[in-house]
Amino acid sequence: MAGLYILCIEDEADMAGRIGDVVRDAGHRFAWESSAADGLRRAGETAFDVVVLDRMLDGEDGLQILSRLRESGVDTPVLMLSALGRSTDRTEGLEAGADDYLAKPFEGGELLARINALHRRASGRTHSAVILFGAFECHVKARTAFRENKHLALSPGEFDLFRYLMENAGEVVTREMLLRDVWGMNFDPQTNVVDVKIARLRRKLEDGFGSPALETIWGSGYRLMDGR
Repeated sequence: MAGLYILCIEDEADMAGRIGDVVRDAGHRFAWESSAADGLRRAGETAFDVVVLDRMLDGEDGLQILSRLRESGVDTPVLMLSALGRSTDRTEGLEAGADDYLAKPFEGGELLARINALHRRASGRTHSAVILFGAFECHVKARTAFRENKHLALSPGEFDLFRYLMENAGEVVTREMLLRDVWGMNFDPQTNVVDVKIARLRRKLEDGFGSPALETIWGSGYRLMDGR
């Protein structure tokens, strides 16, 4: 993988230094901002490949920072770091728009693997440019989605989920598969991340259309229908 450009928004200098060492050792470029204001400004000015965002940033809630980042039109993949590692904390982070969530403390190797995975998913370099299934279209490189030629306004995280379903169209995908392949998480029977994300995506795929888009296979998972 060619060198990436990583922005770290983290108020703890020691933690930022450790992340920077991991990123640079892998041949990537690294930029660091210690405040929310500077981080938001930098993310809006420069085309970074991945943003690493601390959830508890010098008295500010990282979830609100993330919302402001998305509202400003920045769709760079975001890996949220936090000392809050419960299932509900991870759900909140992903629901707020984070593309991945990693609890502190963490191993440098896992951090790097998640950064690389986020970039691969965002770039779509290993997939076809357009995936077609029934009434649905997934334009991988442009990261846009359509049903019956109507644009679907999906967040970056929702698009990643939609693309995975399109890549497995007509097949049952389990909750374990979604957690592992879309969000890089180990299966946790207590988490409701999948339910929350599927419910939000289902609304966007079905609102205004006359037929369902997702079939729930009770006890197994979900299946994307052709939407016709």
